[in-house]
Amino acid sequence: MLVESRRIRDRYRLLEPIGGGAMGTVWRAQDEMLGRTVAIKELLLPHDHDEHRTEEAKNRAMREARIAARLQHSHAITVFAVLEEEDRPWLIMEYLPSKSFAVLVREEPVSVDDAIRVGAQISSALAGAHRAGIVHRDVKPANILVSEDGTAKITDFGISRAIGDVKLTATGEIAGTPAFLAPEVARGEDADFAADVFSLGATLYAAVEGQPPYGTADNPIALLYRASSGEIEPPAKAERLTPLLLRMLATDPAERPSMDEVEQELRALLPDAEPGESVLAATVPEAEPAAVPTVPATVAVPPAGEVAAVTPGARKGLIAVGAGAALLCVAVVVAILLVVRQQPPQNNAAPPATSQPPAPASVTPSTTASSSPAPSQTPPTTASPTSPPVSPVSSTKTAGQALSAYYALLPNNLPQAWNLLTDHFKASKHQTLATYEAFWSKYSRVSVSNVADNGSGQVTAHVTYVTKGGGTETDTNTFSLVQSGGVWMIDSQS
Repeated sequence: MLVESRRIRDRYRLLEPIGGGAMGTVWRAQDEMLGRTVAIKELLLPHDHDEHRTEEAKNRAMREARIAARLQHSHAITVFAVLEEEDRPWLIMEYLPSKSFAVLVREEPVSVDDAIRVGAQISSALAGAHRAGIVHRDVKPANILVSEDGTAKITDFGISRAIGDVKLTATGEIAGTPAFLAPEVARGEDADFAADVFSLGATLYAAVEGQPPYGTADNPIALLYRASSGEIEPPAKAERLTPLLLRMLATDPAERPSMDEVEQELRALLPDAEPGESVLAATVPEAEPAAVPTVPATVAVPPAGEVAAVTPGARKGLIAVGAGAALLCVAVVVAILLVVRQQPPQNNAAPPATSQPPAPASVTPSTTASSSPAPSQTPPTTASPTSPPVSPVSSTKTAGQALSAYYALLPNNLPQAWNLLTDHFKASKHQTLATYEAFWSKYSRVSVSNVADNGSGQVTAHVTYVTKGGGTETDTNTFSLVQSGGVWMIDSQS
């Protein structure tokens, strides 16, 4: 059969192989139903096992792939669907014209600045995954894709380990390389969040040093032995990245920073943006750690994950904002806030209940004030004086009502919502109105629930997002609001 005529589920036409290895073949393909290019990974199952073990490996690969499909992040390759065809799993994923970080490292030396930029993006995706209870298990340069504009994305969440990669086989052979394994994993323990931290550290180490922290060896068993001991060569070229690398590569998992801390420290190390250059704001959806739920056999992910449209620095909720955007005229802002004041958000934005924890009991947007009392004092104003003056009528809102009003504007009234964010908030995220709009273009609805005023402008709320493909995502966030010109504005989010 000619490759050009090969189809999967009478929908995906395979065009050409673009990668592969022990795990299987990656194809560039055409989704003929939606008219877009996708990447399809054809997972190969082990043939040296009996029928029972092969079936077990297939089921495990399908399960891990469905878990990967739960994660939607601007720096993680999106899994659109998981199919079983020709008695093996197929992953339908977004297509990113790119090179793997492993290829880039081989082609030419990677500067410390470039390594930090890639690390900031990838750590943001891993931090989001960890908060959702997902462990990658195989972070390495080959699983990081970098496009021409510098956008980095990680792929293969859990898939390689699901079908036996980086494990000793029954014959004593190693499938995959142990060069980026955490010591505890090399000794046979299960990979956890701390193992991902080590592997990302090893990846960045290899990028700047030219070889993995355990060195190189033709004998994979010898390399595995080095990995199990945790003894590394101290970095010699990592410069300001050295202290963080050493902590990430600590032999004891308890001594390693969390992935959230890694992301924060890498962001702090990012070089100043050059004129015209966009600073990478590697931020992610903030979700509480949750157990992995049961996922349907086929997981569809929204078409909005089209790779070329992803903007570095997108973040859930309020994030994806910047200090340089032009403000709307005063009259427009006054009119919008008066409408929000007089007409609370309606329930037409309420999404269906989500099965993904931590989902709230109700995702209907809050239309009334929280039962908590309003702050007794007006908090100090920290908004920039460039924020537009607004009618004092809005000052009668509680901070919780103001937060609900903000989300009632989204995603259809982006310029108005933008003006309810302080310049301090925008500047802290290094973003622009353009990236704010690009982020919200992926969502059809958003709602808030369980809004609680904690006093002094502090508000905690559940925020539920509905993608254009029908998927739902829920975060729990704490917001800090301040008043400017009698209007509550959002100053920070955690």
